[in-house]
Amino acid sequence: MSSIAIPPKNTRSRNLCFTESQLPGCFSVQFPAFEDDRGLFVKTVQRSAFERQGLRGDFVETFHTVSNDRVLRGMHFQVPPVDHAKLVYCVSGAVWDVALDLRVGSPTFGEHAVYELSVQANNAVYLPSGIAHGFVVLNGPADVMYHVTSEHDPVHDQGVLWSSFGAPWPGDDLIISARDRALIPFAEFESPFRFEARQ
Repeated sequence: MSSIAIPPKNTRSRNLCFTESQLPGCFSVQFPAFEDDRGLFVKTVQRSAFERQGLRGDFVETFHTVSNDRVLRGMHFQVPPVDHAKLVYCVSGAVWDVALDLRVGSPTFGEHAVYELSVQANNAVYLPSGIAHGFVVLNGPADVMYHVTSEHDPVHDQGVLWSSFGAPWPGDDLIISARDRALIPFAEFESPFRFEARQ
């Protein structure tokens, strides 16, 4: 397991920094952070910064989860017509964050990417529509924030089984909800998502 990089504080840049991962359209996001005698100031959302990257920044709902050590949540997504892009980051603790490409026609369909997110690193992951998401808590309790571009709809809220696609989940004796244990395997999921290359 790689260590969580802690970026320098008080950088001159006040802009979010985006790095595309091996999954097209999925980005690691570095937040600008400024520290002084009072504490810390971190910018997490800037619509124009997302738009300059060709990404959706029209987040319409925000929620968070608080999870203890060894808790696994995933792999979740919403299907059309209420699918959404998602920005995920920690405001406390650290997580091993996993994204799975469900987009038919994507060069990385069925592949996954791993990100380490922590409050110390001031980082996030941006996931477009068609990406399943989950995490395991590395340092809890972990308070994980989600900004999404459509509101939660339980009728269209779905998932695939966390252990069905080869992700290297860390730790033993993970704490997983009955709902997440009952999700269908990735191989049985008939994906409604289609890949569209960014211009």
